[in-house]
Amino acid sequence: MQSSDDNAESLVREEVSVFERMFLAVELVKERLERTCAALSKAGIPYAIIGGNAVAAWVATIDDGAVRNTRDVDILLREEDLDRAAEAMAAAGFVRSSVMDVTVFLDGPDGKPSQGIHVLLANRKVRTEYASATPNITQTTQIDNKSIIELEALIEMKLNSFRRKDQTHLLDMIRIGLIDATWPSRFPPSLASRLQELLDDPDG
Repeated sequence: MQSSDDNAESLVREEVSVFERMFLAVELVKERLERTCAALSKAGIPYAIIGGNAVAAWVATIDDGAVRNTRDVDILLREEDLDRAAEAMAAAGFVRSSVMDVTVFLDGPDGKPSQGIHVLLANRKVRTEYASATPNITQTTQIDNKSIIELEALIEMKLNSFRRKDQTHLLDMIRIGLIDATWPSRFPPSLASRLQELLDDPDG
């Protein structure tokens, strides 16, 4: 029969293991992001980091303490560059796949789609009901030598999608001052109203 001390020690070991896995997961996302950017840059393929990592990059320019971790990497590519991108990514250890008609680069043959590199195509509507298409591949800025989607284009993508996590990302940017009361006028009315709703009640 285990003593209370033994139980406590076992619990501590389990907690350490959980935190180690958590930190490792964050590092793996960072490593995949670095490997992706390096592979595409080396091949001369235009790209833009979008999604949670783009939000994190922009938030970090104001307050790195407000950065949220994300479990995957989302990038924007031109459709005509997909085959070249697949070759470049294969050289970096990624395997091209497709999940629900979305191109995903898996991290090796046994890689999980949820942890892969997800691709959106430039100048395309992700869903027919979206108010606008994805940005042009040229709508980028350089942050830490990586091509990050421009802030306005990123916000528009988040407003189009407007899932719970998109709203959370937008609220993070509102709270640190990246988005203010002047921003809704930059977007189509349907998206402007969504942003105004968040600006009116940033604390939910």
